[in-house]
Amino acid sequence: LTLAPPAPPVVPSWPPTKAKTATIAAMSVAERIEAAKAEVEKLKDEIDKVRAEKADKTIEQVAASKGPLKEIRKPPQTKLRRTLKGHFGKVYAMHWASNSHDLVSASQDGKLIVWNAFSTNKLQAVPLRSSWVMTCAFEQTKGNLVACGGLDNMCSVYNLQQAQQQSRAQQELVSHDGYLSCCRFIDERRILTSSGDSSCILWDIGSGEALTTYNGHTGDVMSLAISPTDKNVFCTGSVDTTAKIWDVRTGKCVQTHMGHESDINSVAFFPDGKAIGTGSDDSTCRLFDMRCYAEVNKFGHDKILCGITSVDFSRSGRLLFAGYDDFNCYAWDTLGDGGLHAFQLPQPHDNRVSCLGVNPKGDALCTGSWDTLLKIWA
Repeated sequence: LTLAPPAPPVVPSWPPTKAKTATIAAMSVAERIEAAKAEVEKLKDEIDKVRAEKADKTIEQVAASKGPLKEIRKPPQTKLRRTLKGHFGKVYAMHWASNSHDLVSASQDGKLIVWNAFSTNKLQAVPLRSSWVMTCAFEQTKGNLVACGGLDNMCSVYNLQQAQQQSRAQQELVSHDGYLSCCRFIDERRILTSSGDSSCILWDIGSGEALTTYNGHTGDVMSLAISPTDKNVFCTGSVDTTAKIWDVRTGKCVQTHMGHESDINSVAFFPDGKAIGTGSDDSTCRLFDMRCYAEVNKFGHDKILCGITSVDFSRSGRLLFAGYDDFNCYAWDTLGDGGLHAFQLPQPHDNRVSCLGVNPKGDALCTGSWDTLLKIWA
């Protein structure tokens, strides 16, 4: 009888092969990502829970607790006072000067026009190199500069004192990789721009140099506004459905406000600089307070189904004006029930209301439209 030789001992394959190590590592990374996602969701739920506990009253209830509110006059005395005719293409943007009677408008007829809104006279017409303009701005300290930009991806700054002699821009600020959606002067030397490349840039106008780039949004930045009380603070609204508050000095985002369900097209600061108003394609405007880091009012109605293109506050902050895609312009009571508008401007335009703004003095509202007209309401 012959015995079979003993089987060789099973030796574990150690160290493991590179492929096996990579699989183990990949599995642990995937598991770690899932665990991190679960933790993020848990923290979000906790934040929402705390916010819900803090939001124990509506702004309407808080306002009523301070005593009876003054009723907004009905029918309102706000009437059409002036119509500015002169553009031959869609008006895309407008911005008041600091003197409260001049304003600049930008149209896709390839012209920037500076108007005296009181007399309706055209003070200046600036021909643009690109007619695809989307934004314009008036410098607020001395009123000598205007800026514009659009699908040319750059911000062109014009000196109104020199523009009569030469139609060339004083400075062309080039660095954005997408269209220019909004621009606002901080002072005579610096300007902020927002773009479809998801960033904002702070520029030195004299040198044409980009001083700081603000990254943080994950979609096109559609609008920006500078705080009326602190020039070092500005807010932005984006296609990523968030509104962000930024510090000019640090270059960082200091607050992110969520709540909208679609693109934010316009942002405006409350007159005291402590809150912001937003207008979105989800057919609502919202009021976010920076002190409690939360949404304190929402303005919309089941019958309003179109997007909002532009928002601005009255000087007291009691009214939030909003321009809509369906040619209408509504005024909302910021201290009231967000489901009922205070009043509606009577037949403002024959096409989309693309821009609006209340002048610094607070005694006039200007609306601009794709019907080529600008209208002054007071």
